[in-house]
Amino acid sequence: MHPDDTNGVGARAPGTRRGGRLSSLFRSRDGAAAIEFAILAIPYFIIVFAIIETFVAFAAEQLVGNAVDTMGRKLRTGAITVNHSSSTDMDRTQFRQAFCNEISILIRCSASEVATPNKLWIDLRSFSSFQTMTTMAPGVPLTATGDLNTLAMAYAPGGANTTNMLRAYYKWSVITDLVRPYVTNIRPTGGTQAYYLIVQGTVFQTEDYP
Repeated sequence: MHPDDTNGVGARAPGTRRGGRLSSLFRSRDGAAAIEFAILAIPYFIIVFAIIETFVAFAAEQLVGNAVDTMGRKLRTGAITVNHSSSTDMDRTQFRQAFCNEISILIRCSASEVATPNKLWIDLRSFSSFQTMTTMAPGVPLTATGDLNTLAMAYAPGGANTTNMLRAYYKWSVITDLVRPYVTNIRPTGGTQAYYLIVQGTVFQTEDYP
């Protein structure tokens, strides 16, 4: 008797061939890795780029800190003065340009940024003593809405033998790091957070320069 004869001993039960094909289909692992990668690719690359962006933001923070130290040292020694009637005098725009030159390796300031702050804000002022700094200039100045209070900033350093504070604020744009902006309580007006606020500062007493 022919084995394919449905009436014979070797007959297959109805649906056996179809069930075998379905079982083979479910057991097949062809392309599984590609499908799994497609599912995980987006969160994976977000994490990778967030790590890279965090590293770059940290480098920018160090760069701004170095610029604050450099400009503070020049103010302390009289290499930069204000209303001193000498060649070392710098007005607000010139000082901002000099600060931008210090951070130009990673952060570029356009001419409009130097003239009208949008991302980089500098607060430079003198105090009667170091003790008064803790009460007159606490922390980061904030508005009622939680944004950076730029109106509270000034460019008014003292002359020789004066106590001064120099602080720099830079709004570092955030693209992929979705967690970093919400670590801080700084919130721009409107409730959205598209930047990480870099804050660096130094205090010093100027030397008795002529």
